[in-house]
Amino acid sequence: MSDIKRTPVRQKAKQLAKYLKKENPDYDYLRQLFRHLRNELSVEVIRESKKLPYVPTEEEIRQYYEAVWKSRNMMHVILIKTLLYTGARVSELVNIKINEIDFDRCQIRITQGKGKKDRIVPFPDSFKEVLATQTSAIKRSGGKYLFESSQKKPYTDRGIRKILAQYTLASGMEHSISPHKLRHFLFTWLKKQGIDDALIQPYSGHENRQSLEIYSKLSIGEAQEEYDSVIKKFPV
Repeated sequence: MSDIKRTPVRQKAKQLAKYLKKENPDYDYLRQLFRHLRNELSVEVIRESKKLPYVPTEEEIRQYYEAVWKSRNMMHVILIKTLLYTGARVSELVNIKINEIDFDRCQIRITQGKGKKDRIVPFPDSFKEVLATQTSAIKRSGGKYLFESSQKKPYTDRGIRKILAQYTLASGMEHSISPHKLRHFLFTWLKKQGIDDALIQPYSGHENRQSLEIYSKLSIGEAQEEYDSVIKKFPV
């Protein structure tokens, strides 16, 4: 392989740029062009194997939540349950407004989530009374975010991570619990209950070209029905 004589990449790029300039290419045009070039030249795409993320076990989640409950800090209890039940990313959680919660349908609207896209996430019926108490308290104080400080400012990503970290320490767990690990746990748990990926996707916010066609045919109502049927068995 080392004996192959090739034009330096920068030099070849300049040659191609001169040739392609008349096409006035944009990013999408170039992406598709090089995809076809790989096919024409039979160039195999080498994908590095991704290390699977660590997912807490049910017993670890129970152990972790026990430490949260023993704190008797109801704000933290509600915050961590919201992460567990909805699978919301921490960046999405801090931006949830109380007027985005539909207690009749047990759903929360995630506005401008990852990829600047809106979506709906469900929560169990058994959680709505506790959540309603939280939102009522916020309304009385003149706030608008589901989780905010006494200065009426939404919690920060960093602040929520610090809250979760303190309970990892309190629970004596070997593995730290982050917002993303709670998200991984929920979707892994739902999958183990037999829920199809296509029904998880509408509220997970995951997207890829291979699954879009299937996911676009599904409604949040179908996902909600499946979610409701198994969430009663959730360990927390």
